[in-house]
Amino acid sequence: MAARLSNRIISTSKSMASSSSWCSVLALVFLSLILLSSSVESSSLVGESIKGNQLLDRACDEVYIVGEGETLHMISDKCGDPFIVEQNPHIHDPDDVFPGLVIKITPFKYRKLLS
Repeated sequence: MAARLSNRIISTSKSMASSSSWCSVLALVFLSLILLSSSVESSSLVGESIKGNQLLDRACDEVYIVGEGETLHMISDKCGDPFIVEQNPHIHDPDDVFPGLVIKITPFKYRKLLS
């Protein structure tokens, strides 16, 4: 009787181990897919980094993403929006801008038309 019980416990343990290993494999595959998709997304953004004189050629859309080496003063001059800080309450310190920061731009010439 003890041998049967022992065999039953062993077979139950093996089936539990087998099912848990399958769950681990599925979780590993799922995490790998997530990491792969995030690396593809981030690598597609790498080609969009803008440096040097290319900063002057960037378009000033209503939604603007700060590039490397840009300051609010540079963006304000280039886009004709002297009120960037007022239009973007999430910017608490005008000196604390960083690449990737999303800001709202309203060029001054359009502001005159809206008034």
